[in-house]
Amino acid sequence: MTTEGHIAALERRHQELDRQIQAEMQSTKADNLMVSALKRKKLEVKDEIYRFNTTS
Repeated sequence: MTTEGHIAALERRHQELDRQIQAEMQSTKADNLMVSALKRKKLEVKDEIYRFNTTS
C-alpha cells in the first residue's frame, strides 16, 4: 500500500471511530469505558496520521 493509501485508510478509520463515539454517547445506555477506549484509539490513529504527514 502506498503512503497516500495508508493515510487515506487511517483517515477513514478516524472518521469511523468518531461515528462510533457519537453513537455511543447518544445511546441511553452509554458506556463511559467504551467511549474512553474509542477516544483513545481515535487519538492513536490521529497521531499515526500526523507521523505519516510529517515524514512524507
